[in-house]
Amino acid sequence: MATTKTIPTRLNGVAVDELMSTVNHIQQSPTLAKFQFRVRNQWIDGPRSESVIGGFYGAGQEHTHSEPFVLNADEPPVLLGQDTAPNAGEYLLHTLAVCMTGTIVYHAAARGIEIEEVESSLEGDIDLQGFLGLDETVRNGFQGIRVNFKIKADVPDEQLQEICQLGTRYSAVFDTLTKGVPIAVTAERLKAEE
Repeated sequence: MATTKTIPTRLNGVAVDELMSTVNHIQQSPTLAKFQFRVRNQWIDGPRSESVIGGFYGAGQEHTHSEPFVLNADEPPVLLGQDTAPNAGEYLLHTLAVCMTGTIVYHAAARGIEIEEVESSLEGDIDLQGFLGLDETVRNGFQGIRVNFKIKADVPDEQLQEICQLGTRYSAVFDTLTKGVPIAVTAERLKAEE
């Protein structure tokens, strides 16, 4: 007689019952899956800028964060910055890491797989000749990114690799970076304050 594995209510820090309820709601009403995330950015000086994240649209309604999130960006002195914050490339690597990690954790929890620890290290290679307009044959952005996960879970090695692949299969940021996305860019004149 086969036994059914019971998934704990909370696994990997994920409320599994709520996750499954969310999945069921979206299956019944796919429009609930439509989200729009927003960032407002303002240039400060040189390479420094500041982004504010106040809210987003999702599950059929507007949501406001309890406090706005403020993200500052800068460059190290070797790239003419003041080293007061990470640069855009470092944020991109961070964003990829957290999205893939969260994806692995959520999907493992939904499958009843307990994960004790997840660590990752990311490296991105860039040649500034593209960004600086010195060589049109050199790409402006990263030429390659390497991601290495270390996962502690009581599963066979083969299943550990399968867990890692959940990040590449379902991560929204991984998908965006590897498959690209249309980006519409517009500009308008900033009006002087009255």
